Amino acid sequence: MSTVASVLSRANSERAGALIGYLPVGFPTFDESVDAAVAIAENGVDIIELGLPYSDPVMDGPVIQAATQTALARGFRLADGFEAVRSITSRVDAPVLVMTYYNPVLQYGVERFADDLAAAGGSGLITPDLIPDEGAAWIAASERTGLDRVFLAAPSSSDERLKQTVESSRGFVYAVSTMGITGARSDVDQAARTLVSRLRDAGVEHTCVGLGISTAQQVREVLEYADGAIVGSALVKALADGGVAHVASVASELSRGTAAGDAVSRRTTRAN
Repeated sequence: MSTVASVLSRANSERAGALIGYLPVGFPTFDESVDAAVAIAENGVDIIELGLPYSDPVMDGPVIQAATQTALARGFRLADGFEAVRSITSRVDAPVLVMTYYNPVLQYGVERFADDLAAAGGSGLITPDLIPDEGAAWIAASERTGLDRVFLAAPSSSDERLKQTVESSRGFVYAVSTMGITGARSDVDQAARTLVSRLRDAGVEHTCVGLGISTAQQVREVLEYADGAIVGSALVKALADGGVAHVASVASELSRGTAAGDAVSRRTTRAN
């Protein structure tokens, strides 16, 4: 079993589920991005999603785009991503999944990327713009190195596509709760419940919901039916507004949504 899957299983056994937190490498500086990732892991985040800044972040909303553009302007290089993973995993036990668009992986070399990520202590990749039937090289490299591969599922996905995504993923399937770009929203889309139900029908073991989650209440609602809640923009904004201490505080508040007291209602919902 992958490290990520083990963490998800434990979180769902002991609490209502897992909290996954996204932060980009190099924002506001390299050292602060590492410290922030460590801080959220020390304050309730179970799995770290570490974003690699990219020049054309088509899925990212304005908060994350601004942060990654700052990192790029300050000289981010792909090697910084591996160094960040190495630094974070030397300080906390939370698994680190790298979120990256696929072009940088191709440019770097798929096999080389897998080797360097594994050597740095990374757990795998989340690849938002890669579909399984175009990911043979990455699937083979991840099999060889034991890295997880997290593919995305959207409400618009066909049943056939969902089944393929479930069969190709390892760790979990990333269920996109709304169509469009990332960013905090006042309500988590009802489509997420339907999507997760369809993924369960397709045989998924673990699925986590992202895009639009920004409060402990929304985390709690998502964990009624999903294995994990993914928070990005709210954490990036907290880091931008108040630094490492503030993002740690926000992570701690968000983690209240994973409290064990909610596990009963979650299991009941899943059973129905």
